[in-house]
Amino acid sequence: MIKKTLYFGNPAYLSLRNEQLLIKLPEIEKNTSIPEVMKRQNEITKPIEDIGVVVLDHKQITITSGVIEALLENNCALITCDSKSMPIGLMLPLYGNTTQNERFRKQLDASVPLKKQLWQQTIQAKILNQFFVLSRCSKEENGCMRVWANNVKSGDPDNLEARAAAYYWKTLFSSITGFTRDRNGVSPNNLLNYGYAILRAVVARSLVSSGLLPTLGIHHHNKYNAYCLADDIMEPYRPYVDLLVYSIYKEKGGDIALDKEVKAKLLTIPTLDVHINGKRSPLMIAVGQTTSSLYKCFDGELRRIQYPLEN
Repeated sequence: MIKKTLYFGNPAYLSLRNEQLLIKLPEIEKNTSIPEVMKRQNEITKPIEDIGVVVLDHKQITITSGVIEALLENNCALITCDSKSMPIGLMLPLYGNTTQNERFRKQLDASVPLKKQLWQQTIQAKILNQFFVLSRCSKEENGCMRVWANNVKSGDPDNLEARAAAYYWKTLFSSITGFTRDRNGVSPNNLLNYGYAILRAVVARSLVSSGLLPTLGIHHHNKYNAYCLADDIMEPYRPYVDLLVYSIYKEKGGDIALDKEVKAKLLTIPTLDVHINGKRSPLMIAVGQTTSSLYKCFDGELRRIQYPLEN
């Protein structure tokens, strides 16, 4: 079952009642002229077990420790946002699998050649999905993307990922003069930042569920990054976010503000359709298959990570 993503962008009281998330609005709770019966009718409840991601995007949100405990026990990713409404924090459970210790050891013992092969597979899948996006959004002949994907070697020593990325961004947003992918760059970089943050949370949550350490990457190894493995595994999924952002850009054009309407569209990322193992699947479910297959690669049961690929 696909888990729900809940976004809170207004003041709210979040508490726990009978294993349900109870949502109350402060303006109703504080209004003494409203009868208690009507106040209870305005309360909203959500089953904790149905929630996969929670986004807190307002300084006047009150959340109880009971809610946080229940969410983490059910392997929910809890995202907090800064004053600019950009995701700034991510909370995940410490334990997400019954054989945690064994799985950690398999991951820690993974050889360098295995990691390089897994990174090769990751970059090949990423470039092929970027090719798919360009084929949908650009009239240019993009055969070079397929060539680069086929030429990726173990560990990507030729850095074909970067070469493909430079071409990809220049072609995808060719109508924006000099566009480059830059966290602090012009719009729609702001939308990409937000979308990737949601994607990162989905991937990190799934890694924990599969009993893996999100910190220990197969390629990324920045000592200040707590989610190196999540950043590795999300690479082939980024083009799905790009395609969604491109559709928003084509609809709105120009300098796009990250308003509630745009955020609502970006929060559909966990439910986007992807093609994995010959079947259509919501992105969140596909990520679960990917992280599960990654552990099997560490365990020696599989030789390839299962990534989504579009034709």
